[in-house]
Amino acid sequence: MAYEGILLGMGNPLLDISAVVDEEFLKKYDIKLNNAILAEEKHLPMYEEMAAKSNVEYIAGGATQNSIKVAQWMLQIPGATGYMGCIGKDKFGEEMKKNSKAAGVNVHYLEDESTPTGTCAVCVVGGERSLIANLSAANCYKSEHLKKPENWALVEKAKYFYIAGFFLTVSPDSIQLVAEHAAAKNKVFSMNLSAPFICEFFKDAQVKALPYVDFVFGNETEARTFSKVHGWETDDVAEIALKISQWPKASGTHKRITVITQGADPVVVAEDGKVKQFPVILLPKEKLVDTNGAGDAFVGGFLSQLVQEKSIEDCVKAGCYASNVIIQRSGCTYPEKPEFK
Repeated sequence: MAYEGILLGMGNPLLDISAVVDEEFLKKYDIKLNNAILAEEKHLPMYEEMAAKSNVEYIAGGATQNSIKVAQWMLQIPGATGYMGCIGKDKFGEEMKKNSKAAGVNVHYLEDESTPTGTCAVCVVGGERSLIANLSAANCYKSEHLKKPENWALVEKAKYFYIAGFFLTVSPDSIQLVAEHAAAKNKVFSMNLSAPFICEFFKDAQVKALPYVDFVFGNETEARTFSKVHGWETDDVAEIALKISQWPKASGTHKRITVITQGADPVVVAEDGKVKQFPVILLPKEKLVDTNGAGDAFVGGFLSQLVQEKSIEDCVKAGCYASNVIIQRSGCTYPEKPEFK
Protein backbone atom coordinates (compact mmCIF):
# COMPACT_ATOMS: atom_id res chain seq x y z
CA MET A 1 0.00 0.00 0.00
CA ALA A 2 1.36 3.44 -0.93
CA TYR A 3 1.40 5.71 2.12
CA GLU A 4 2.52 8.96 0.52
CA GLY A 5 -0.11 11.62 1.22
CA ILE A 6 -2.56 9.05 2.61
CA LEU A 7 -3.75 11.31 5.47
CA LEU A 8 -4.72 14.96 5.04
CA GLY A 9 -5.66 17.43 7.77
CA MET A 10 -7.10 20.94 7.60
CA GLY A 11 -7.34 23.34 10.48
CA ASN A 12 -6.17 26.38 12.36
CA PRO A 13 -2.36 26.47 12.58
CA LEU A 14 -1.47 28.23 15.83
CA LEU A 15 1.85 28.82 17.50
CA ASP A 16 1.43 27.63 21.08
CA ILE A 17 2.82 30.05 23.66
CA SER A 18 3.05 27.68 26.58
CA ALA A 19 3.91 28.64 30.16
CA VAL A 20 3.30 27.48 33.69
CA VAL A 21 1.09 30.08 35.39
CA ASP A 22 -0.62 30.34 38.79
CA GLU A 23 -4.24 30.56 40.01
CA GLU A 24 -3.80 34.33 40.29
CA PHE A 25 -3.09 34.57 36.55
CA LEU A 26 -6.18 32.48 35.74
CA LYS A 27 -8.31 34.76 37.93
CA LYS A 28 -6.87 37.90 36.39
CA TYR A 29 -7.88 36.82 32.88
CA ASP A 30 -11.04 34.96 33.88
CA ILE A 31 -9.81 31.56 32.66
CA LYS A 32 -11.18 28.15 33.67
CA LEU A 33 -8.84 25.15 33.78
CA ASN A 34 -9.32 22.35 31.23
CA ASN A 35 -11.15 24.62 28.85
CA ALA A 36 -10.60 25.75 25.27
CA ILE A 37 -11.94 29.14 24.21
CA LEU A 38 -11.42 31.88 21.63
CA ALA A 39 -9.65 35.00 22.89
CA GLU A 40 -11.74 38.06 23.69
CA GLU A 41 -10.55 41.64 24.11
CA LYS A 42 -9.85 41.05 27.83
CA HIS A 43 -7.43 38.19 27.04
CA LEU A 44 -5.19 40.03 24.57
CA PRO A 45 -2.65 41.46 27.09
CA MET A 46 -1.94 37.95 28.44
CA TYR A 47 0.02 36.91 25.33
CA GLU A 48 2.66 39.55 26.03
CA GLU A 49 2.67 38.65 29.71
CA MET A 50 3.23 34.96 28.93
CA ALA A 51 5.88 35.71 26.32
CA ALA A 52 7.82 37.59 29.01
CA LYS A 53 7.93 34.56 31.36
CA SER A 54 11.25 32.78 31.75
CA ASN A 55 9.64 29.34 31.35
CA VAL A 56 7.81 30.19 28.09
CA GLU A 57 8.00 27.74 25.17
CA TYR A 58 6.92 28.17 21.54
CA ILE A 59 5.56 25.06 19.83
CA ALA A 60 3.84 24.81 16.44
CA GLY A 61 0.35 23.70 17.31
CA GLY A 62 -3.34 23.97 16.59
CA ALA A 63 -5.47 20.90 17.22
CA THR A 64 -5.51 19.36 13.73
CA GLN A 65 -1.86 20.13 13.08
CA ASN A 66 -0.93 18.44 16.39
CA SER A 67 -2.84 15.28 15.42
CA ILE A 68 -1.33 15.18 11.94
CA LYS A 69 2.21 15.64 13.32
CA VAL A 70 1.69 12.82 15.84
CA ALA A 71 0.30 10.52 13.13
CA GLN A 72 3.35 11.38 11.00
CA TRP A 73 5.69 10.60 13.93
CA MET A 74 3.96 7.27 14.61
CA LEU A 75 4.09 6.29 10.92
CA GLN A 76 7.76 7.24 10.40
CA ILE A 77 7.11 7.46 6.63
CA PRO A 78 8.14 10.90 5.29
CA GLY A 79 5.30 12.70 3.50
CA ALA A 80 2.61 10.23 4.60
CA THR A 81 0.61 13.19 5.90
CA GLY A 82 -0.38 16.60 4.57
CA TYR A 83 -1.90 19.69 6.16
CA MET A 84 -3.54 22.95 5.11
CA GLY A 85 -4.40 26.10 7.05
CA CYS A 86 -3.65 29.82 7.06
CA ILE A 87 -0.62 31.54 8.61
CA GLY A 88 0.74 35.09 8.47
CA LYS A 89 3.83 36.20 6.59
CA ASP A 90 5.84 36.82 9.78
CA LYS A 91 8.42 35.25 12.07
CA PHE A 92 5.85 33.03 13.82
CA GLY A 93 4.71 31.83 10.39
CA GLU A 94 8.31 31.03 9.42
CA GLU A 95 8.74 29.17 12.72
CA MET A 96 5.60 27.17 11.92
CA LYS A 97 6.82 26.21 8.44
CA LYS A 98 10.20 25.14 9.74
CA ASN A 99 8.68 23.10 12.57
CA SER A 100 6.13 21.29 10.38
CA LYS A 101 8.59 20.47 7.63
CA ALA A 102 11.03 19.11 10.21
CA ALA A 103 8.20 16.88 11.43
CA GLY A 104 7.89 15.41 7.92
CA VAL A 105 4.42 16.82 7.20
CA ASN A 106 3.71 18.08 3.67
CA VAL A 107 2.27 21.51 4.55
CA HIS A 108 0.49 23.76 2.06
CA TYR A 109 -0.23 26.92 4.04
CA LEU A 110 -2.19 29.87 2.73
CA GLU A 111 -0.03 32.87 3.71
CA ASP A 112 -1.91 36.03 4.61
CA GLU A 113 0.03 39.26 3.94
CA SER A 114 -1.86 41.48 6.37
CA THR A 115 -2.71 39.33 9.42
CA PRO A 116 -0.27 37.90 11.99
CA THR A 117 0.06 34.14 12.50
CA GLY A 118 -2.44 32.82 15.04
CA THR A 119 -1.30 32.04 18.56
CA CYS A 120 -2.67 29.94 21.38
CA ALA A 121 -1.93 30.71 25.00
CA VAL A 122 -1.43 27.43 26.84
CA CYS A 123 -1.77 28.13 30.56
CA VAL A 124 -0.48 25.21 32.60
CA VAL A 125 -1.34 24.82 36.28
CA GLY A 126 -0.39 21.58 38.06
CA GLY A 127 -0.11 19.73 34.76
CA GLU A 128 -3.65 20.70 33.69
CA ARG A 129 -4.03 23.13 30.84
CA SER A 130 -6.34 25.82 29.53
CA LEU A 131 -6.22 27.07 25.94
CA ILE A 132 -7.03 30.57 24.72
CA ALA A 133 -6.74 30.83 20.95
CA ASN A 134 -6.16 34.12 19.17
CA LEU A 135 -6.88 32.86 15.64
CA SER A 136 -5.63 35.92 13.70
CA ALA A 137 -4.43 34.57 10.31
CA ALA A 138 -5.85 31.09 11.01
CA ASN A 139 -9.26 32.76 10.76
CA CYS A 140 -8.52 33.90 7.19
CA TYR A 141 -8.48 30.52 5.45
CA LYS A 142 -10.52 30.55 2.23
CA SER A 143 -11.82 27.63 0.21
CA GLU A 144 -10.28 29.29 -2.91
CA HIS A 145 -6.91 28.09 -1.58
CA LEU A 146 -8.23 24.55 -1.26
CA LYS A 147 -9.54 24.62 -4.85
CA LYS A 148 -6.16 25.54 -6.36
CA PRO A 149 -4.99 22.57 -8.45
CA GLU A 150 -1.79 22.00 -6.43
CA ASN A 151 -3.80 21.89 -3.18
CA TRP A 152 -6.82 19.97 -4.43
CA ALA A 153 -4.28 17.37 -5.66
CA LEU A 154 -3.59 16.62 -1.96
CA VAL A 155 -7.31 15.97 -1.47
CA GLU A 156 -7.43 13.70 -4.51
CA LYS A 157 -4.42 11.74 -3.26
CA ALA A 158 -5.51 11.30 0.37
CA LYS A 159 -7.65 8.36 1.47
CA TYR A 160 -8.22 9.61 5.02
CA PHE A 161 -9.16 13.10 6.21
CA TYR A 162 -9.12 14.64 9.66
CA ILE A 163 -10.45 18.06 10.59
CA ALA A 164 -10.92 19.28 14.17
CA GLY A 165 -14.24 20.95 14.97
CA PHE A 166 -12.41 24.25 15.56
CA PHE A 167 -12.22 24.69 11.76
CA LEU A 168 -16.03 25.01 11.69
CA THR A 169 -15.53 28.55 13.01
CA VAL A 170 -13.30 29.43 10.05
CA SER A 171 -14.19 27.65 6.80
CA PRO A 172 -17.25 25.39 6.93
CA ASP A 173 -17.41 25.48 3.12
CA SER A 174 -13.90 23.95 2.91
CA ILE A 175 -15.03 21.21 5.29
CA GLN A 176 -18.09 20.57 3.12
CA LEU A 177 -15.99 20.30 -0.06
CA VAL A 178 -13.70 17.70 1.49
CA ALA A 179 -16.58 15.86 3.18
CA GLU A 180 -18.54 15.55 -0.07
CA HIS A 181 -15.42 14.42 -1.93
CA ALA A 182 -14.79 11.73 0.72
CA ALA A 183 -18.40 10.48 0.51
CA ALA A 184 -18.33 10.39 -3.30
CA LYS A 185 -15.01 8.51 -3.44
CA ASN A 186 -15.60 6.12 -0.51
CA LYS A 187 -12.82 7.72 1.52
CA VAL A 188 -12.73 8.03 5.32
CA PHE A 189 -13.64 11.41 6.83
CA SER A 190 -13.14 12.13 10.52
CA MET A 191 -13.80 15.10 12.77
CA ASN A 192 -13.54 16.09 16.41
CA LEU A 193 -16.15 17.71 18.67
CA SER A 194 -13.14 19.79 19.85
CA ALA A 195 -14.66 22.02 22.55
CA PRO A 196 -17.94 22.64 24.37
CA PHE A 197 -18.29 26.06 22.69
CA ILE A 198 -18.20 24.43 19.22
CA CYS A 199 -21.10 22.12 20.17
CA GLU A 200 -23.02 25.10 21.58
CA PHE A 201 -22.36 28.04 19.28
CA PHE A 202 -21.47 26.31 16.01
CA LYS A 203 -24.19 23.69 16.31
CA ASP A 204 -25.64 24.28 12.83
CA ALA A 205 -22.29 23.98 11.04
CA GLN A 206 -21.47 20.88 13.11
CA VAL A 207 -24.83 19.27 12.34
CA LYS A 208 -24.35 19.99 8.62
CA ALA A 209 -20.98 18.21 8.59
CA LEU A 210 -21.97 15.28 10.82
CA PRO A 211 -23.69 13.09 8.19
CA TYR A 212 -20.34 12.89 6.36
CA VAL A 213 -18.26 11.98 9.40
CA ASP A 214 -17.13 8.34 9.64
CA PHE A 215 -15.14 8.78 12.87
CA VAL A 216 -16.24 11.25 15.53
CA PHE A 217 -13.66 11.98 18.24
CA GLY A 218 -14.15 13.93 21.44
CA ASN A 219 -13.75 13.92 25.21
CA GLU A 220 -16.35 13.39 27.93
CA THR A 221 -16.99 17.13 28.53
CA GLU A 222 -17.61 17.77 24.84
CA ALA A 223 -19.83 14.68 24.57
CA ARG A 224 -21.97 15.84 27.51
CA THR A 225 -22.27 19.33 26.05
CA PHE A 226 -23.31 17.81 22.70
CA SER A 227 -25.96 15.78 24.51
CA LYS A 228 -27.28 18.84 26.33
CA VAL A 229 -27.41 20.97 23.17
CA HIS A 230 -29.42 18.26 21.39
CA GLY A 231 -31.81 17.80 24.31
CA TRP A 232 -30.84 14.16 24.94
CA GLU A 233 -31.10 14.53 28.71
CA THR A 234 -28.31 12.09 29.49
CA ASP A 235 -24.81 12.52 30.90
CA ASP A 236 -23.91 8.89 30.27
CA VAL A 237 -20.91 9.02 27.93
CA ALA A 238 -21.51 5.50 26.54
CA GLU A 239 -25.12 6.36 25.72
CA ILE A 240 -24.12 9.66 24.09
CA ALA A 241 -21.39 7.96 22.02
CA LEU A 242 -23.96 5.43 20.81
CA LYS A 243 -26.47 8.13 19.85
CA ILE A 244 -23.79 10.05 17.91
CA SER A 245 -22.76 6.86 16.09
CA GLN A 246 -26.39 6.32 15.04
CA TRP A 247 -26.85 9.85 13.65
CA PRO A 248 -27.95 9.59 9.96
CA LYS A 249 -25.15 9.25 7.39
CA ALA A 250 -24.73 10.83 3.97
CA SER A 251 -23.13 7.72 2.50
CA GLY A 252 -23.67 4.10 3.43
CA THR A 253 -20.15 2.94 2.57
CA HIS A 254 -18.71 3.32 6.06
CA LYS A 255 -20.56 3.02 9.34
CA ARG A 256 -19.93 5.78 11.88
CA ILE A 257 -17.72 5.04 14.86
CA THR A 258 -17.65 7.37 17.86
CA VAL A 259 -14.52 7.49 20.02
CA ILE A 260 -14.70 9.40 23.31
CA THR A 261 -11.72 9.78 25.66
CA GLN A 262 -12.22 10.41 29.38
CA GLY A 263 -8.81 11.39 30.75
CA ALA A 264 -7.64 8.56 33.01
CA ASP A 265 -10.94 6.66 32.56
CA PRO A 266 -11.49 4.13 29.76
CA VAL A 267 -11.90 5.18 26.13
CA VAL A 268 -15.48 4.66 24.94
CA VAL A 269 -15.99 3.33 21.41
CA ALA A 270 -19.48 3.05 19.91
CA GLU A 271 -20.11 1.15 16.66
CA ASP A 272 -22.78 -1.17 15.26
CA GLY A 273 -25.15 -0.36 18.12
CA LYS A 274 -22.64 -1.58 20.73
CA VAL A 275 -20.26 0.15 23.12
CA LYS A 276 -16.80 -1.10 24.06
CA GLN A 277 -14.49 0.41 26.66
CA PHE A 278 -10.70 0.29 26.49
CA PRO A 279 -8.47 1.07 29.48
CA VAL A 280 -5.86 3.81 29.09
CA ILE A 281 -2.23 3.58 30.22
CA LEU A 282 -2.27 5.03 33.73
CA LEU A 283 0.43 7.50 34.61
CA PRO A 284 1.61 8.30 38.15
CA LYS A 285 0.74 11.96 38.93
CA GLU A 286 4.39 12.89 39.43
CA LYS A 287 5.15 11.95 35.81
CA LEU A 288 2.43 14.23 34.42
CA VAL A 289 4.02 17.32 32.91
CA ASP A 290 1.26 18.89 30.86
CA THR A 291 -2.04 17.60 29.41
CA ASN A 292 -1.89 20.03 26.47
CA GLY A 293 -2.20 18.04 23.23
CA ALA A 294 -3.25 14.79 24.96
CA GLY A 295 -6.51 14.55 23.00
CA ASP A 296 -4.83 15.61 19.75
CA ALA A 297 -2.09 13.02 20.30
CA PHE A 298 -4.70 10.31 20.94
CA VAL A 299 -6.31 11.10 17.57
CA GLY A 300 -2.91 11.14 15.83
CA GLY A 301 -1.98 7.76 17.26
CA PHE A 302 -5.39 6.34 16.36
CA LEU A 303 -5.20 7.60 12.76
CA SER A 304 -1.66 6.25 12.31
CA GLN A 305 -3.05 2.72 12.65
CA LEU A 306 -6.36 3.42 10.90
CA VAL A 307 -4.56 4.37 7.67
CA GLN A 308 -2.79 0.99 7.90
CA GLU A 309 -6.21 -0.71 8.16
CA LYS A 310 -5.51 -2.04 11.64
CA SER A 311 -8.30 -3.09 14.05
CA ILE A 312 -10.13 -0.49 16.15
CA GLU A 313 -8.50 -2.04 19.22
CA ASP A 314 -5.03 -1.42 17.74
CA CYS A 315 -6.05 2.13 16.80
CA VAL A 316 -7.16 2.84 20.40
CA LYS A 317 -3.96 1.29 21.80
CA ALA A 318 -1.86 3.52 19.55
CA GLY A 319 -3.93 6.54 20.59
CA CYS A 320 -3.40 5.73 24.27
CA TYR A 321 0.32 5.20 23.69
CA ALA A 322 0.72 8.55 21.90
CA SER A 323 -1.20 10.56 24.48
CA ASN A 324 0.73 8.86 27.30
CA VAL A 325 4.01 9.97 25.68
CA ILE A 326 2.79 13.53 25.11
CA ILE A 327 1.53 14.22 28.66
CA GLN A 328 5.00 13.42 30.02
CA ARG A 329 6.44 16.27 27.97
CA SER A 330 5.81 19.97 27.62
CA GLY A 331 3.38 20.80 24.79
CA CYS A 332 2.51 18.44 21.96
CA THR A 333 6.08 17.16 21.50
CA TYR A 334 7.55 13.68 21.27
CA PRO A 335 10.89 11.83 21.24
CA GLU A 336 12.65 11.07 17.97
CA LYS A 337 11.07 7.65 17.44
CA PRO A 338 7.97 5.95 18.84
CA GLU A 339 8.27 2.68 20.72
CA PHE A 340 4.77 1.51 19.89
CA LYS A 341 4.40 -2.19 19.13
